[in-house]
Parts: sequence; C-alpha cells; structure tokens
Amino acid sequence: MSQTTIQSDHVTATLDSKGAQLVSLQLNGTEYLWQRDERWWGRSAPILFPIVGVLKDDTATSAQGDIHLTRHGFARDMEHELVEKDKNMVHYRVISTPETREAFPYNWMLEMTYEIVNGVFSQTYTVTNTGSVKLPFTLGGHPAFDVPIRKTDETFDDYELKFSKPFDIKTVSINADGIHNFKKVVTLAEHSDTLPLSHDLFEKYLTLTFESVPGSTVKLEGKKSQHGVELHFEGFPYLGVWSADHKAPFVAVEPWVGVADCEDDDGVFEHKRGILTLDPRQKLSRTFTIRPF
Repeated sequence: MSQTTIQSDHVTATLDSKGAQLVSLQLNGTEYLWQRDERWWGRSAPILFPIVGVLKDDTATSAQGDIHLTRHGFARDMEHELVEKDKNMVHYRVISTPETREAFPYNWMLEMTYEIVNGVFSQTYTVTNTGSVKLPFTLGGHPAFDVPIRKTDETFDDYELKFSKPFDIKTVSINADGIHNFKKVVTLAEHSDTLPLSHDLFEKYLTLTFESVPGSTVKLEGKKSQHGVELHFEGFPYLGVWSADHKAPFVAVEPWVGVADCEDDDGVFEHKRGILTLDPRQKLSRTFTIRPF
C-alpha cells in the first residue's frame, strides 16, 4: 500500500494504491475531501466495481454461476498496481484473481486514471473483458466531501445541492438494507435548481437517488462561503447523495452506472437495472470530474 500525489493549477490530489482511492483533494492547500474519520465512516472516495450498492442477501445468479458480493464490490479493497505516473496524472490497474472469481466468476481488468487539468480533477474507469464470455457489471464513484468544506462559521444546514437548471427533484425510495423501490419515488422539490441539505433529510431518506440529472452536473455548495465542489458525470445515469448516521460532517456525491438491487429484481445479475455488458476483449471507459472552488 502506497500513496501518490499529483498536482496542477493549485489543485493537489493524493491517491492510495489500496483500492486506488482518492484520499485527499486540496485547492490552494485547503482540504475538500472527507478524511476517513472512523467515528462516522472510514473511507473517503472508494471505487465501486463490479457492483454499485447491494445485492439481495449479497447473492445473485448469472450465466457463469452464482455471484456472492458484499456492498459495492471488491475493487475498493484490492491492491492496485501503479502503472504510470506524471506530475498531474496517475494510472492504476487491477485484474481478476482466483479469489475474485470465487465471488464473481468472470475475468476482467480495471484501470483507474486520475488527472488534474485546468483546475479540474478527473477520475476515469476503463474496464476490459479479458475472458471468453460476456462480462456483466456496474460501476460508480463515491467521493465524500467535508461539510462544511472550509472551516468557516458555516454549518451542515448551510449547504445545498445546486443543479444546472430547474427540474422536479425526486428521489427513489431505498430501505434500511439498501434495496431500491423505483415504483416509489418521492418529490423533494418541484421545478427547482436547489435542494437544501440537512441531517434530517438524510435521516428520513437514508440515501438520495436521482435519475436524469440535468446536464449530468451538480454542485455541493455553501450558501455563505460559496465554496464547494462541482461534479460532472456524463455517462453515469444515476447520482447518489449520502451522509452517515449521527450527524456525520460530510456528504458523499456518487455518480453511478447502475444501482443497488431493487425490490422487484428477479435475482439474475444480467437483469439488474443499469447493467453494462462487454463482449470478450471489448473495453469501456467512463469519466467523471470534480472541480473544487
């Protein structure tokens, strides 16, 4: 396990080879990323692969046999090989192993590339099917940010999500086990570009799950300081927003391709909502960006 730092345009990022996880994101020396305080949540920005969220009873069936995966999959806990590093870029790689095939009976390679250009941090996933059968999977990001981001007189309730244009802000219901119900959608705000955040909001809805966010863009911003982060996530159809119990001082803003199991899912992995499939030797890339301001 080792850490690598990249820098450009007053933005500095530090990555850890364990899970290829972003562990620090600073603008002009000020930390924006949640610093893994175990009292609330001991991670900062895990990568989600080959699933997002949970499977019912951590189990599914597939064309290649049974799948047994815990929340968000195993890539976040694996050691990733450092392939290449430059001043403003780092590239990691991890491949399937006999151990991963016991849980997920497929061969694959996952490459993670992180780069800072013009003050914007980008996180790119490239999945390659290294096997001889179709590879089904989902993937996502899970970066969490300090709220308040800067040590000002702001409180958690001074923060809000800002969208690129007004729309009906609706969240998909999720139960305490992390299972979605897309037939039960709750409207949080009508024709609005702003959603105020509060601990009560997360206590009531657990995780906010949005579909079809306008422009695939959202800001997490303090109303007083006007500091925050802007995420752009074209190619990620879903956005999760989460904070931990007991008034955790952070908010995770999570671009997802695919979601956790749904109440009406039939347990077949290939039938999951948002599932991606790659033919042998085929590869796919997805990128989201974070701009601290």
